[in-house]
Amino acid sequence: MTDKLRGLDLIRDVDVCLSVELGRATMPLKNVLELVEDTIVPLGREVDELLDIFVNGRPIAKGEVVTEGNRFALRIVELAGDSAPETPNPEATPAMDGA
Repeated sequence: MTDKLRGLDLIRDVDVCLSVELGRATMPLKNVLELVEDTIVPLGREVDELLDIFVNGRPIAKGEVVTEGNRFALRIVELAGDSAPETPNPEATPAMDGA
């Protein structure tokens, strides 16, 4: 086992806060003060967009809501940094002359 993995073993049982962001809305305070039951607040996310998943406030993945029994659950669809790398444009990359 590498030293790096051994170091992770020391913190594997530390509790962290996993949260999911459904969407956000920006509105004037006067509108917030006027909120009542049954008020609908539109969120800035499309229905088919993946949800943001955070651990201790840091984005780690994107996912979708599913149900498991009678509870909501989360399916991880994409881990942060897992998106397909862009193909570099050879004209934009300086040529290496081997020197």
